[in-house]
Amino acid sequence: MIVEDIMTTNVHFCAPADSLEHAAQLMWHHDCGCVPVCASGEGAGRVVGIITDRDICMRALFSGKSLRELRVEEAMAKQILTCHPADTLDHAEKVMRGGRVRRLPVVGENGALIGLVSLADLAREAVSESTRTTKAITETEVGDTLAAICLRPVQAIAA
Repeated sequence: MIVEDIMTTNVHFCAPADSLEHAAQLMWHHDCGCVPVCASGEGAGRVVGIITDRDICMRALFSGKSLRELRVEEAMAKQILTCHPADTLDHAEKVMRGGRVRRLPVVGENGALIGLVSLADLAREAVSESTRTTKAITETEVGDTLAAICLRPVQAIAA
């Protein structure tokens, strides 16, 4: 089984110049906690970041400005992890675990957004595979990945 088999293909996205208000509205109207950020103009559709509901809240809190005044590019994660539609579920799970992320944009060879795969997608697949002898991903792997994502970062101790 590969990422293409379980990914969401109807993915809503925003542009770096969009307001945080627009990104928040997308998340609210489509019941999701993040949206990929895609380039506009030259290279349109190429994933350049990802923004979560938490990113929006934290940026608004610490800037003291309204969501309408703030741009997505000010709050988005610019170092993003991605996967490809032909990647195995095991590979996607390992990328999520290593990067401590719950969602991965699925990109084509040119970096253009073609889908999104989430830890929830992997969990649903693991549960549906529970009766199969050959599994693309197990419930234990999904649980271990969630545990790794939820670990607090190690705090530096002042000398």
